[in-house]
Amino acid sequence: MALSKVDLANQVENQLPQNLVANNLPFRNIIINGDMSIAQRGTSSSGITSGGFYTVDRMKLNLSLGTWTQSQDSDVPTGQGFAKSFKMDCTTANASPSAALSAQIRYRMEGQMLQYLKKGTANAESLTLSFWVKSNKTGTYIAELVDNDNSRQISKSYTISSADTWEKKTLTFAGDTTGAFDNDNAASADLFFWLGGGSDYTSGTLSTSWSSITQANRAVGQVNLADSTSNYINITGVQLEAGTTASDFEFLPYDVNKRRCLRYYTQVTQDHYFAGARANGTTGLIGGRFYTSVPLRAGPTIDAGTYIYYYGDAGNGGLTGSTTAVEYQRDDTGLTFRLNSALSGVVDNQPVIVQAYSTIGFDSELWLQMFIT
Repeated sequence: MALSKVDLANQVENQLPQNLVANNLPFRNIIINGDMSIAQRGTSSSGITSGGFYTVDRMKLNLSLGTWTQSQDSDVPTGQGFAKSFKMDCTTANASPSAALSAQIRYRMEGQMLQYLKKGTANAESLTLSFWVKSNKTGTYIAELVDNDNSRQISKSYTISSADTWEKKTLTFAGDTTGAFDNDNAASADLFFWLGGGSDYTSGTLSTSWSSITQANRAVGQVNLADSTSNYINITGVQLEAGTTASDFEFLPYDVNKRRCLRYYTQVTQDHYFAGARANGTTGLIGGRFYTSVPLRAGPTIDAGTYIYYYGDAGNGGLTGSTTAVEYQRDDTGLTFRLNSALSGVVDNQPVIVQAYSTIGFDSELWLQMFIT
């Protein structure tokens, strides 16, 4: 009797080594851009003293400790398939931080993308984190998962054993049977890579099992990477997946990886025409519409940049204005905007073309919902 395609596929799968089966499950990595290959905002930023997104997409910095240069770096582990890493380089040290200071690399996750983990049920999935790391400063470091919806967290320590050497780390976090993730597009969970912290975060007992958040238990034992201007850390190949074992890193095609990043942040670069509108007398523009190349997580805010508008048959140029003068309505396909800069030489209802005078970012990142700093 001939086997159906489904039966044949199941038979073949059952005869394959289990690690090979696991390694071929699509989109098993919860972390988007874990190979650090996409950096829309730029490849280097210096003099950093506060949190935000600076270079590599999806990797947010939480910061009140030290001054840093952040970069998308070409230093990677040999023979592993990576081309880029995320680097933090200390440029102003703080060897004795006060209690409330800290520094972490932070990745935020939407609740609707985590429902299959079955958190808050008896069948809650364990999570395994794997990554490559390199630093001149050896010692104990902390990786942490935070459940923002239920005020819970779990921390695991790892050791950088050899200075200036790429090392692969694997950590497994038990499933949490308490507190389900919200099924929405807000920030339900965070992954933290700690770089340093004051006594507010290090004076307790490391919380290695899921529990209600106690700040003092979050990063106990963490070295202070900000204690010398010689210090740096590189990270790449970050993978977080369901289960108790780490599979090989899931390399996605560049275009797929880029589109996943565009869900959270997209740009109009300098000199690109990005929208049409019409003149509202001489007081501004109305009816302009910017469409994003992929649906966004939520309606975007405008992140810096300036515009210039052109009107009339001769393509006359008008004023250059800051995007802070914009009023708009947002949805996940883009935004309808109104520019309030005064216009000169235009006729009411005249068509107007809007051009980016410098790079304009449209930001739909998850950092706007802040539960824990």
